[in-house]
Amino acid sequence: MSEKKTKSFILRVDGDTMDAIEAWAADEFRSTNGQLQWIITEALRKAKRLPKKKQQKKEDNE
Repeated sequence: MSEKKTKSFILRVDGDTMDAIEAWAADEFRSTNGQLQWIITEALRKAKRLPKKKQQKKEDNE
């Protein structure tokens, strides 16, 4: 199996927004980075923009 690649980038966020993200992350026992990843993934999922998972493709072929 191939390993997931992660990419780093700089994100500028205003102070109030960052404070809200940090508080939300603490409430859900996540790191700030983990919370941002979750927020982005959820937004992509809701917009149906996530690529289909390989496991789902395998099941469809069986």
